[in-house]
Amino acid sequence: MSAVPRAQTTSPAAVPVAPDDAVANRAVELRKNWLRGRWLRYWHPEDERFWAIAGKRIARKNLVFSIFAEHLGFSIWVLWTILVVNLPNAGIDVTLAEQFWLTAVPNLVGSFLRIPYTFAVARFGGRLWTFMSATLLLIPALAVALVVPSGWLAARAPDTQFWILLACAASAGLGGGNFSSSMANISFFYPDGKKGLPLGLNAAGGNLGVAVTQLVVPLVIVIGVPAAELADPVHEVKLAYAGWMWVPLLVVAALCALLFMDSIADARTDRRSYVQALKEPHTLIMSILYIGTFGSFIGYSFSLPLVIKNTFPEFLAENPFVATYLGGLAFLGALVGSVSRPFGGWLADRLGGARVTLACFLGMGAFTLLAIAGIASRSFALFLGSYLVIFTLSGMGNGSTYRMIPAIFATLGRRHARTSGQSESAVRTEFKRRAAAVIGIAGAVGAFGGFLIQLVFRQASLGVSAAMKQADTVTEKLRIAEANADWAIPALAVFCAGYVVFAVMTWSSTCAARSRSAVCRASRRRRPCELRGSAPPAPPCSRRRARSRPGGDLRGRACAADAARTRRLRARRRAPGIPRRSATGRRACGHGAGYRVGGRGGRTRGE
Repeated sequence: MSAVPRAQTTSPAAVPVAPDDAVANRAVELRKNWLRGRWLRYWHPEDERFWAIAGKRIARKNLVFSIFAEHLGFSIWVLWTILVVNLPNAGIDVTLAEQFWLTAVPNLVGSFLRIPYTFAVARFGGRLWTFMSATLLLIPALAVALVVPSGWLAARAPDTQFWILLACAASAGLGGGNFSSSMANISFFYPDGKKGLPLGLNAAGGNLGVAVTQLVVPLVIVIGVPAAELADPVHEVKLAYAGWMWVPLLVVAALCALLFMDSIADARTDRRSYVQALKEPHTLIMSILYIGTFGSFIGYSFSLPLVIKNTFPEFLAENPFVATYLGGLAFLGALVGSVSRPFGGWLADRLGGARVTLACFLGMGAFTLLAIAGIASRSFALFLGSYLVIFTLSGMGNGSTYRMIPAIFATLGRRHARTSGQSESAVRTEFKRRAAAVIGIAGAVGAFGGFLIQLVFRQASLGVSAAMKQADTVTEKLRIAEANADWAIPALAVFCAGYVVFAVMTWSSTCAARSRSAVCRASRRRRPCELRGSAPPAPPCSRRRARSRPGGDLRGRACAADAARTRRLRARRRAPGIPRRSATGRRACGHGAGYRVGGRGGRTRGE
């Protein structure tokens, strides 16, 4: 088997392609000061020697600090899911429709910010933009710490209060944009065959911020409140703590990014690459699939507390500790979904992203039906267990879907290099930029899918939520819940149908890819002298025309000579004393170099 060719891409600084000893010297120089943040003018992770000497260590360093910054971004993004529930305890009256907007607006803002955040990495570099984005998160944190619990807000009219709260909640959407810039930046540090696990870890570290916020913030805002008061429906809370707790962590994340992270000179997601990515049909397919995976994760993370509160009030009444300190166990879904995401990327590296994504969609549809059964039978254990599995599969689907993006565009790049005759290194760099652009597009569309899930759930729960808000006793709430126990079933039925559609889309794209592969294999069997990576193959009947036409083209002559040599080798194999798989089967024809005749019928195989 021949050696894998070295990646020989040139940086924007016009660094010439160096021989192996120069590559090693460059890698050693980078390794000497690997902890210091800087611009990397020479970065070739596809080169095995470069990756082993310095690339792996530098990539892991940037991954660690990227995970930390993105984790804080997700924590700030979902902060208002906890604050809205506790606003009445702080003396701020908001209607159910206003509660919906206060939780939905951060999702919307974060969705739209993901596209410009992808361009920010190319404009400022990964190191500087991670510092800037972490610093911007101080705005929503200080808004919660200084504005929300202030007497100034309490003195405003109710309508004015709502608009001020809406502006503070919208600033939390800055945390949602961090995801795209972080994922696009990290994708440049790793070789194509090893991106699944680091991208999964980077995304999982961010997603864990949802679980951390939903678990820790309810505990922090009741620090100093007597335990006896917490059993009351309305009790004292200290919402300022929910903002101040993030300020020192954000300062540390910003300084670590500025001092230790790196920026790659080749990391350019320019407008041209973005436009070309938008023209690619795979961009639309991956964006829609990401609605089903990440949209489910973030949408359920926002909506699950509302679903539990309005569907199983008897469970919360019997377990006040869970209702007060653990947020109704809503954090468990985000926790298992975050932890399972790297596993999905790891499986995608080994089994293929399409297969893992298809299995996840099928499983999510099946367990959504079980969740419906749990609601119908009033079984909280069955409902929560089903949703934990759905969160797990959505996390795995997030990892496998994002692994599919660089793999798809790497394949498209190789195909474009073969058909256009351009340099494979230049094409590889261009298609990496397109893949980074698709990461931003898919992230934005997927986050908007979370808003759609919230919309369906909130609209389905408006009637029962209003009725339960007017109820004064637990008995009356139980009666309302029993009378409207199936309020969420229509919403879950919509989600189940959506998973079926997503599974069909994934299966269809997989079948199309297999069909193309079968055509390529059949083409190689018809033309055994065709060399992978050479010029575009001629039509199937070109060899026949070349033989029958006087003075046929060189391709036809080479194929005819190759076919004659194949017939002679078959005859030698059938002769006594000659092994069936002779070592003389390697072709001498330049047009067919790198292939060996083997098996019956002259079937070829790449070395």
